[in-house]
Amino acid sequence: MQLTFIDQKESWYRMLPLTYTRPVSELRVGILKIREKWEKLLGVKESFFLSKDYLEIQFQKPTNKMLYVRGGLLPTSELVEAIKNLHDNQVLIQGETILAGYFAPEEPFEIGSHESVQMANATSIDFPWDIFRLNSQEIQKDFELLTQGRESQPLPDLHTKVYGDQLFIEEGAVIKSAVLNSENGPIYIGKNAEVQEGSLIRGSFALCDHSTVSMGAKMRGDSTIGPHSKVGGEVSNSVIQGYSNKAHDGFLGNSVLGEWCNLGADTNNSNMKNNYANVKMWDFDSSRFKDTGLQFCGLIMGDHSKCGINTMFNTGTTIGVSANIFGDGFPRNFIPSFAWGGASGFSTYPTKKVLETARLVLSRRGKELTKNDEEILTSIFEFTSEFRVWEKK
Repeated sequence: MQLTFIDQKESWYRMLPLTYTRPVSELRVGILKIREKWEKLLGVKESFFLSKDYLEIQFQKPTNKMLYVRGGLLPTSELVEAIKNLHDNQVLIQGETILAGYFAPEEPFEIGSHESVQMANATSIDFPWDIFRLNSQEIQKDFELLTQGRESQPLPDLHTKVYGDQLFIEEGAVIKSAVLNSENGPIYIGKNAEVQEGSLIRGSFALCDHSTVSMGAKMRGDSTIGPHSKVGGEVSNSVIQGYSNKAHDGFLGNSVLGEWCNLGADTNNSNMKNNYANVKMWDFDSSRFKDTGLQFCGLIMGDHSKCGINTMFNTGTTIGVSANIFGDGFPRNFIPSFAWGGASGFSTYPTKKVLETARLVLSRRGKELTKNDEEILTSIFEFTSEFRVWEKK
């Protein structure tokens, strides 16, 4: 079976700023990226993508007729079985929304002449806050998928206290003098990950490959730390996509960080308003603030963005790609891509400086900023100028 993940215009826009640099299916929710979940469940080794044109240099387009799946659709055993039973002339739908079907590359993702097969109870991520909202259930599903029929590595430290029996440790992981409580949800420790002394971790929780929980950290549950990341302080119901650092004290709650982000020491975000009202967040699709329907909602930060020490983010803050935030006071709760500054005002972070920093940051992880990466960041700089209102003065 060959597989293509398709992003329709509105679904991609709604997931900004996280999708500026990737298709929706490349987002991590639970332990795995959405694409990785489907590949494992369907036995697919290579996937293709139909998303924004400028991303094609990084994410391969399909050339043949094959199975298309909506980029934000989260797999279940029921969905997988229904898709396996689809014929070439059928589409799987929920209400009026197409979930999956067989299409040619230039064929519109529409019901058209296809026979419809109705599906109930399908779940997808439609807005960035859905990532942390659905993260606990996805950790549990991914935990079962990744550990079924396998044995955990033995606990490598006699001074670590474990509660519950939902702990899985991959090869090469190091854990020292920590407390791991999996009574309310599973705890997954990835390959060559490290849990340092004095860490307190509650499930559901996933620490992905080559990542570190710093000394004395408090992981309050329903959180995922993506690969090659460092995390410390207090974290609650948050997802770090990967290759990002929140290594010091400070609070991160009900939030999503992209890749190559860094939070300075003692950075804190608010995740609940003082009046307990629903949180509104910036919606790129409508270019206005949208009621999330959530009482707890913190920070959404796009790739390559960073903040200085003691930064304070207000409830429901959205930050674009390659922003650099610093200074005292609360910065605005929508910070466009390539913004440089803070509560006292912003200027534009030029692409030359952005690329210089990105090269240095990637080199610390043994990675190289490719020409494709540079082209994508340059494209994002150009079409996000509409949000940098100071450039119009």
